[in-house]
Amino acid sequence: MLGDVVETLACPHCGADLAGDTAGLRCAAGHTFDIARQGYVNLLTGTGSVGTADTAAMVAARVDFLGAGHYDPIADALTAACADAAPGTLVDVGAGTGHHLARVLDALPGRYGLALDISKYALRRAARAHPRMGAAVCDAWRPLPVRTGAAARVLNVFAPRNPPELHRILAPEGTLVVAAPTAGHLAELVPALDLLQVDADKQTRIDAKLAPWFTVRARQSVTFTMALDHTAIAGVVAMGPSAWHTDPARLRSAIADLADPLAVTASVTVSAYDPVRRLPNP
Repeated sequence: MLGDVVETLACPHCGADLAGDTAGLRCAAGHTFDIARQGYVNLLTGTGSVGTADTAAMVAARVDFLGAGHYDPIADALTAACADAAPGTLVDVGAGTGHHLARVLDALPGRYGLALDISKYALRRAARAHPRMGAAVCDAWRPLPVRTGAAARVLNVFAPRNPPELHRILAPEGTLVVAAPTAGHLAELVPALDLLQVDADKQTRIDAKLAPWFTVRARQSVTFTMALDHTAIAGVVAMGPSAWHTDPARLRSAIADLADPLAVTASVTVSAYDPVRRLPNP
């Protein structure tokens, strides 16, 4: 599958085009990159940002939780936001297991997807998440290994945002689609389980950070109620950022005190941004 999106990739060392076969990729300057047996290519240079890569346990929890359909309304909103995507490759920056990108590709015959993430554990799943999806390891805070203007649409779902790079890789007529939680996301669990809380002004801060490079075109609020049993509650905690900050024994005890199942709110904003035609001065 990686062969179908190679023309989207760029060498992380020199920015040159990449080419190759099932064994590996190479640029004209001689930089080479092996393709893992699971199907993804590692384009990460040096060590990644500390504490940012999902662990094997986090990935396993995400596979189970997303596979159960709990976040399907979010995937539906992303699919709708990409329905008018031009032909080409959709690039998901911070794609994780590729679950959401695969759902979008299901609705867009003839399009291809590229999943970018820093976690090898996640990309082992993403590389096989869809027959029209490729996967590459990289750090979202560094220059992305994608050719300038090569992405027909860029997705960013609960993931870091590097505005200059998102702008660079997006085609001039393309759209950036960002999904971010609101302060009401998992509201029933945050105080009960002492989870990280989303700031009330999060969307304002996202808009401000993107503003020099992007303007808001459309926005949709996606709020729904999930009936989560204790296993699913443990999963949604284990797959997210709170997993880095919770004590397993204390968490199990706190979950045991909750109703089973428990009605839990999911609250996400899906925003579509157009790229600014003129880049800001450095």
